[in-house]
Amino acid sequence: MATFLEPTDAAYESELAGFNTAFEQHPDVVVPAESEADVVEAIAYARDHGLTVTALATGHGTHLSATGGLVINLSRLDSVTIDADARIATIGGGTRWEAVVDAAAPHGLAPVTGSSTNVGVVGYLLGGGLGPLARTHGFSSDWVRSFTLVTASGEVVTADADSNPELFWGLRGGKGGFGIVTSVTIELVPASGVYGGAVIFAEEHIEQALRAWIDYTQAPSDEATTSAIIINFPPFEQVPPPFRGRRLLMVRFAHVGDRGEELAAPIRAFAPVYIDAVRPLALTEVAQIHSDPTDPGPGWGVGGLLNDLDQDFATTLLQFSGTGSTAPFIAAEIRQLGGATLEDVPEGSAAGGRASGFTFHLIGAPDPSLFETVLPAAGAGFVQAIGRWMSPETNINFADSSDPVAFRAAWPQETFDRLASVRTSVDPDDLFPFGPH
Repeated sequence: MATFLEPTDAAYESELAGFNTAFEQHPDVVVPAESEADVVEAIAYARDHGLTVTALATGHGTHLSATGGLVINLSRLDSVTIDADARIATIGGGTRWEAVVDAAAPHGLAPVTGSSTNVGVVGYLLGGGLGPLARTHGFSSDWVRSFTLVTASGEVVTADADSNPELFWGLRGGKGGFGIVTSVTIELVPASGVYGGAVIFAEEHIEQALRAWIDYTQAPSDEATTSAIIINFPPFEQVPPPFRGRRLLMVRFAHVGDRGEELAAPIRAFAPVYIDAVRPLALTEVAQIHSDPTDPGPGWGVGGLLNDLDQDFATTLLQFSGTGSTAPFIAAEIRQLGGATLEDVPEGSAAGGRASGFTFHLIGAPDPSLFETVLPAAGAGFVQAIGRWMSPETNINFADSSDPVAFRAAWPQETFDRLASVRTSVDPDDLFPFGPH
């Protein structure tokens, strides 16, 4: 029997804790699912009581405050099974990437994961997923081999290339509105390790190194994936002394193979290096390439996709995040795409943004008093300033799904219309609302 918690129950709030603490969740009911059967029961309850249904796993997807409906907490569905011979991982719907990385590594295998192994596997894959190996291995969702989900009718279905292929197509990049995914199988890649990390440049060399990185990204090779982030570290004691109170540029690098040192050499020559943290990494250390935060806290960000960059873009970016900037951002990140991300899987998928060359993400100062007006206004100013480099198509993992314009831009028109048709076919009564409402 599933447990149904209401706001007056002691465990209600703890079951709704998200990674972004700025947004509180206030559903009518939360169900801490212990099994797939609990998910089936929860969906039946919601259907009978006229409640909408959303899923919560690791809490990284809570970018909006929600009121009403029923939330299913999937965090206990966190099993990982590795079939090393078939190079397949079967993963529970509430699992974090870290568990998959750790389970696969002893077999010399690795998932095509995101930059943070602290995020949930399923939510990330449903949006496509662009991680530190994107240029060599494509979207992470390209490696999905099947989904198991509970639909609005309460039926447990498998979606793969042979069974429910249209649903499978939509789940690989369509993000939401299909059902509650209780497990996923992915193909793993053989790897002994990764050559990766960050080459860090001090503030006086940010402009020189950033411009050199943009030139570096114009090379046709797709053997490595890089990104650049300017971070304005606060002068807090919690920040390590080499970073505390400094504005730094980090150029991240990732390569699976035997040419890592050769391919990273030009980055080390961009400008005088402050810290060189690029080295051979064990498969279990892949999260150190980006070193994304792992502790919950208030957060605000805006992101999207870009086309080809040039030195004029560097000038614009530096105005918002370089020396002398007073914009209320603590970080501005650009990630390189292209290579394998350009090619869709043979059977096709709904992942948006394949034609784009880069991603961008601005992270605001973690002060909730700025979230309502100051940061949105500053973010809008940045987006307007980089308008001529913006890709007309973005990716739903980088978009505000509550904003009609951003939601619409997450896919090409044909894909957008096809996704709407798939959602209607599996959820005709909008039990799993997704997108602007």
